[in-house]
Amino acid sequence: MSSATTARARGNALPFARDALTHVELTHIEKRVENWVRFGHEAQEQILDRRRRIFSFRPGSVFAFIRWAANDFGTIASRIDILRAVAPGEPCQTVPFVRPGGEILLRVAGWPKVEQVLRHIDGVEDAGIDACVVAPDHWRHVGNRLNAGEQPRAYTTARHRAWLRRREIVP
Repeated sequence: MSSATTARARGNALPFARDALTHVELTHIEKRVENWVRFGHEAQEQILDRRRRIFSFRPGSVFAFIRWAANDFGTIASRIDILRAVAPGEPCQTVPFVRPGGEILLRVAGWPKVEQVLRHIDGVEDAGIDACVVAPDHWRHVGNRLNAGEQPRAYTTARHRAWLRRREIVP
């Protein structure tokens, strides 16, 4: 259930409705917990302490959020989410460490798949395209293909030009 639906079902307003930004809590504890943003244009950054900070994104911003955790025996969790920050009152999916949540464009778990997504992002950036402005449908395609055990198609400059033209026609 999305956070907006949950709040309406209980009859209260969202606790973050006053703030139009999406907040992402980043943590870095050496060899234990690492949460970081791979790409995204943050509107604000708040440093909480030596190990924690909060990045805030404007509605409509796209960013990649990576979570990794380990214990004494090795990696226990690896995940990458590519999210679109939502406007106040807009339906969204909840994601740990992201308030109030976001529209999930890609969700992949397991280090081999996370590594493939990171290589894909590198390929997009090597082509001279800012990963934040890639067509949302492409991120969905990448996530779906990887979760099905298939190789995703590359995001080309021709595909990006088509996305930019389509966005001009249909806002």
